[in-house]
Amino acid sequence: MKSFSVLFSTLILMLAGSSNILLSQTSSTGQPPTVAEAQALLDKANSELLELTNFASRAGWVEETFITDDTVFISAKENERLIARTTALVEQAKRFDSLDLPADMKRQFLLMKLSLTLPAPSDPKLRTELTQVAAGLNASYGKGKYCPGGDESKCMGIDDLDVRMAESRDPKELEDLWVGWHKVGAPMRDPYARFVELSNQGARELGYADTGALWRSGYDMSPDEFSADLERLWRQMEPLYLELHTYVRHRLIQKYGAIADRPDGMIPAHLLGNMWAQEWGNVYDIVAPAAAPATYNIGEILNARKTQPKQLVGYGEDFFKSLGFQPLPATFWVRSQFVRPRDRDVVCHASAWDVDNDMDVRLKMCIHISSDDFVTVHHELGHNFYQMAYRKQPFLFRNGANDGFHEAIGDAIALSITPEYLKKIGLIEKVPPPEADIPLLLRTALDKVAFLPFGLMIDKWRWEVFSGQVKPADYNKAWWTLREKYQGVAPPVNRSEADFDPGAKNHIPGNTPYARYFLARVYQFQFYRGMCRASGYQGPLNRCSFYGSKEAGAKLNAMLEMGQSRPWPEALKTLTGEDKADASAMLEYFQPLLVWLREQNRGEKSGWTVSADPLKSK
Repeated sequence: MKSFSVLFSTLILMLAGSSNILLSQTSSTGQPPTVAEAQALLDKANSELLELTNFASRAGWVEETFITDDTVFISAKENERLIARTTALVEQAKRFDSLDLPADMKRQFLLMKLSLTLPAPSDPKLRTELTQVAAGLNASYGKGKYCPGGDESKCMGIDDLDVRMAESRDPKELEDLWVGWHKVGAPMRDPYARFVELSNQGARELGYADTGALWRSGYDMSPDEFSADLERLWRQMEPLYLELHTYVRHRLIQKYGAIADRPDGMIPAHLLGNMWAQEWGNVYDIVAPAAAPATYNIGEILNARKTQPKQLVGYGEDFFKSLGFQPLPATFWVRSQFVRPRDRDVVCHASAWDVDNDMDVRLKMCIHISSDDFVTVHHELGHNFYQMAYRKQPFLFRNGANDGFHEAIGDAIALSITPEYLKKIGLIEKVPPPEADIPLLLRTALDKVAFLPFGLMIDKWRWEVFSGQVKPADYNKAWWTLREKYQGVAPPVNRSEADFDPGAKNHIPGNTPYARYFLARVYQFQFYRGMCRASGYQGPLNRCSFYGSKEAGAKLNAMLEMGQSRPWPEALKTLTGEDKADASAMLEYFQPLLVWLREQNRGEKSGWTVSADPLKSK
């Protein structure tokens, strides 16, 4: 069977090459292209790319849930096949560039080109090199571990390190964990530089200035317009972030003293309860209002009930079912990875998979029974229900309206995890009084608001790298310059260009565009407000739960079923009545907290000073 598989793969590649030759011969006859020919190419593309994507998805699933040299190689080869065929189809489609095509056909041709988040050179040797480098970077992250004191019996992967970073209040241990994990990035520096070089070559062959420009072209606007729109959204939310930063910094200084009290006003990154200081909810116990009324901890409640991982996932499924969605398929419960296996390396970073672009949806997590993973489950299932909703669209439309939409669906559902909802499903017996809103809003803001500048700077760094504005010799300097500028956080120890701290963040070696996560933080509040309105809710936005509302579910499903068949403003309007990304819903949600933070920060210095050399910690 192994020999047959190798032969079959070879034949596929040979047939793909033959079709290129035949089409080239046809197009060289001088006959003008026709709409019928364009439709025939699209039909072929939808069929072939569906099959190749499914092969690549299955290979990727095995590689991430059973990391070996062999599975890494197989996954790389399947990605290479998909990239090669997509690139060839994009080249063939150029024949129809000047043809007056129906809008849906034009859109499919454009989306086919934009689907290549890993554009590869047409040269087969370089394409093979790129996919192997990409697979190697992803595997290096997945196999990464930190062994305190060099003791291999105490080695921890990133999921266990996440737990320690969340729970420890020993600044020395936190620094050791931070430094230990960030060593995973250093060996990636040279391969990543080569990855950038090869990917840019592929992007230029597709007609884009670089890979970053290709990525920014996927939002129904020009790359420059997209960059400006992100900045516009950030400026809407920046005042709230500054107030949150000021408040958290002050409380951390009260807890840790001089370790947290930097003269430049920045916060040491290792003290925020998260390996990347991207979300700060894990330090809520340090920053909680002193006179706050008693509230609840979902993780503690679930652990007290001895909740198992599959049961945790069941809570997320039940929410979608309450909105009128069908249950997850039986195969989901059999084929998903819910816990870290004991016998092999896996990528534990949570992700949702659509293995056959139909109903074989899966969840890949190493679940801990915690408040964070309770929310993460709702987030990931949002992907799965979106995938199933648009499965009847042509393959090239089987995606979110844009990638930010895909990330926002489950988070909009998770915003409905209110006290009223928790009481309805029996996780709490009594709804906390209204004065408990501030603690709950603060806990939410520590994740949702604190994330915004991090979500913005990740791709800003990559766009500068792809464009050549940042050279490999300055990778780390540029990384920390942006983190200081937008986040106001600094490394706990001096860094250098011998380090490659971007590699310690999954989405860099995994080559996952990141602007989607920033957009999702904004979109989710728009989606949430739209569904609250559809449910008939009236009252403070932060107290709304549309659990059980078939009206809200119908509006949501109408948007999900569209997939990427229409420009995203039209999809947004279907659910919300609005056709522009707008942070006003997020500001409305957090308005009571903003008023409270301003009162708490009275007399405190706000903001920070960006250093001349961000690689020096102090």
